[in-house]
Amino acid sequence: MRTEVDLIECITSRKSIRGFKSSSVSNAVLRELFAAASRAPSYANSQPWEVAVVTGAKRDELSHNLYDLASSNVAINPDFETPKEWPSVIDQRTKDHGARRFKALNIERDDADARNALRLSNFRFFDAPCAVFFFMDEALTSWSSTDIGMYAQNVALCAHAMGLGTCLQASLAYYPDVVRKTLGIPESKKLLLGLSLGYPDWDVALNSYTSTRVDLDEYLKIY
Repeated sequence: MRTEVDLIECITSRKSIRGFKSSSVSNAVLRELFAAASRAPSYANSQPWEVAVVTGAKRDELSHNLYDLASSNVAINPDFETPKEWPSVIDQRTKDHGARRFKALNIERDDADARNALRLSNFRFFDAPCAVFFFMDEALTSWSSTDIGMYAQNVALCAHAMGLGTCLQASLAYYPDVVRKTLGIPESKKLLLGLSLGYPDWDVALNSYTSTRVDLDEYLKIY
């Protein structure tokens, strides 16, 4: 049953979900979700996003393929370069976030096995019934990646408003070749990021964790 959610409440209460129920998401719900998200703004109304939603047997096949690569520690080969280093303030922010997540799961800093298991759970889509992949044509520029980012945020917010949960995952773009091969997608379509989608399982420990946000005055200046 749909519950209407105030926009500001929807934005401030949205969080990354890393544990899902096995309940499937109907095609009707998926179509409603992505149609609503398509109201995202884009440069010259170009609407450059291309989206693959993977469910059922194809979802299981792709999860198996990605997990096999990740668990074998095959070198990643993303279409878009991952950050090599962060400015010091941001670097500390990411480290604090990681430490808080491990604490929420009672994972010790030196527990390599538990940390690796958490990493690999990305490639099981955290047991979500749907995996979503956002592609961009190779002819496009960073302007379009910004547009697709806004579209992906709309997907996350619309899903939250509809009682679904999401987790945006850079890790799902680490092995774009196997994603394209499994789904029959041309090489000219570059994979930006992935997203796990389904109904949240609030009994999963990690779903009790909520990431923090920096104080407004750390980044906002009003002239």
